[in-house]
Amino acid sequence: MSPVTGSVQALTFRGVLGVREFRWLWLAGVQSLLGDQLARVAVSVIVFDATSSGFLTSTVYALTYLPALVGPPLGVLADRLPRRAVLVAGDLLRALILAAMAVPALPWPWLVPLITAAVMIGAPWKAAESALVADILSGEGYVIGAGLRLATSQGAQLVGFATGGIAVAILGARSGLLIDAATFAVSALVIRLGLDARPAPWQASALAGERPSRSLWAGVTVVWRTAPLRWLTRYTWLAGAYVVPDGLAAPIAARLHGGASAVGYLLASVPLGMLVGCVVLVRYVPVDRRRRLMPTLAAGAGVPLMACIGAPPLAVMCALWALAGAAMAYQVQAMTDFVRLCPPQLRGQAIAFAASGLLAVQGVGLVLGGAVAQAWSPFGAVALAGLTGSVMALTWSRGRQEINLLPTP
Repeated sequence: MSPVTGSVQALTFRGVLGVREFRWLWLAGVQSLLGDQLARVAVSVIVFDATSSGFLTSTVYALTYLPALVGPPLGVLADRLPRRAVLVAGDLLRALILAAMAVPALPWPWLVPLITAAVMIGAPWKAAESALVADILSGEGYVIGAGLRLATSQGAQLVGFATGGIAVAILGARSGLLIDAATFAVSALVIRLGLDARPAPWQASALAGERPSRSLWAGVTVVWRTAPLRWLTRYTWLAGAYVVPDGLAAPIAARLHGGASAVGYLLASVPLGMLVGCVVLVRYVPVDRRRRLMPTLAAGAGVPLMACIGAPPLAVMCALWALAGAAMAYQVQAMTDFVRLCPPQLRGQAIAFAASGLLAVQGVGLVLGGAVAQAWSPFGAVALAGLTGSVMALTWSRGRQEINLLPTP
């Protein structure tokens, strides 16, 4: 199928959903994301119930991010193998891993290697999926599609987290993991039947004759030697600071005298804000203005988190996290510009590098946030994370200039 092209005026969310392959890929991702959020709540509850430790809870949560350090070398699979095959195989393997985690008698420490394996598999999977969307949609159609994917992913997180706490309280944490395993199996089936077979992008490029060892870090090189790509990556990686509240939702809910439902409400707040912010940015703000707003929103996302220092009530805490999420919607423009600037034959590797770095800095942020929460308080850890993110964004004046010079598509 030919990529979709067109102007922002002519393309809408409904328009890109009319593209068959994109529609099936989108549906597979949405239902899988619902299961993922349920699993995150389940893992947090399992570890906190077993240890009563905010540090251990945040650290185990961080393991869903840190293993992605293997992403750059594994990302080559997204370019050297047919991308549909990478997606199907990755989904099936993760379904098996989640099913193993759901075994009732499995001690919680065994979750660590299993989570690590699942995230390692997710590195080439995410690279292949993001690159495949760019193969299916092009031009401003890709921006609309990327905005829809981010908005619906936040919506899926919102529903998954909000109902996940209730579901875990009713069904049990292990059942939540089993449900997530089923969503991966469904995703594999939908992708296999709904997407067309394509040859590996590497086969059609001038780099096809190179040895794999020589091309292993090609994606890293192209990102770090291209100034706009480098700065877009840095703005995306600010999520390393802004993810800290997620890892501390369980201990904060306990301090506020809430249970599993309160954990779900807190975890749903940031996705709710991002959902609203993403829809507003993509549908109503022109691309050149979105770019000018990117540094401001990146710095502003930390301000509501700083207000958490006063340990406000649950409803106020949720509102503050939602405001931070709304500002973090700038990421949709950062991601779409990044993919557009990447050479097609290196797109999978470049995306794998950026995504792996993103997950790694989020993992580091969660571990550091957990340590601060243990030594001080979870509320202080969230406030310090917000301050760190805002200060970093405000000091990147060179990045603001590079982003403003990007050509309008």
